[in-house]
Amino acid sequence: MAHCGDSTRGEYLNSLDMVDVKTRWVELAGLRNRSQATVSAAIAECRSRLPYPLLGLDSDNGSEFINDNLKRYCEKAGITFTRCRPYKKNDPAYVEQKNWTAVRQNVGYDRYEGQAAYEALNALYVSLRLYINFFQPVMVLVEKTRDGTKVKKRYDKAQTPYQRILDSPDMAEDVKTQLRQQYATLNPLVLLRQIHARQEALWKLAIPPAGELS
Repeated sequence: MAHCGDSTRGEYLNSLDMVDVKTRWVELAGLRNRSQATVSAAIAECRSRLPYPLLGLDSDNGSEFINDNLKRYCEKAGITFTRCRPYKKNDPAYVEQKNWTAVRQNVGYDRYEGQAAYEALNALYVSLRLYINFFQPVMVLVEKTRDGTKVKKRYDKAQTPYQRILDSPDMAEDVKTQLRQQYATLNPLVLLRQIHARQEALWKLAIPPAGELS
């Protein structure tokens, strides 16, 4: 997800958005650029924050993902690496949804450059990922049927990613115990105040469009 404003010239910040299909757990990371090394390092960082092992990675077809650098990393870590189909925009639907609700709605469309903005973006994501994963419920589509021209969708009960992990029989008990302990230390109102304060700090660093430069 690019934070380039109205121009793709030069170097600008990006965001990496990772979503677990089963639990909807979200990991976010700010990137100084979209180089292969930068993206691979951010994936490794997000992997270290996951409460359970990363077994598979399915990316889009951008060169920041489809490269020998990330391929070697996945092979060394025992991660199954796949990619979505070319020209099928709906394949990474889980990530596309979070690109809007997690990134665009909280960061916006402005352009960001440099170390200060990079640090501010990642500071925002520290609080945002906790709020999303522990306190933001999401419904999951469990069935879709078509009756003529009508499509009926059935969703499960809205749960946070944290609750989905606790309810999953596939998750180890030590993982659930650690998450319960972490949950007990969190306050959603405090997190929201942090998010708002860190948004304001980030937005002050936005680069205005060329036509607005004084």
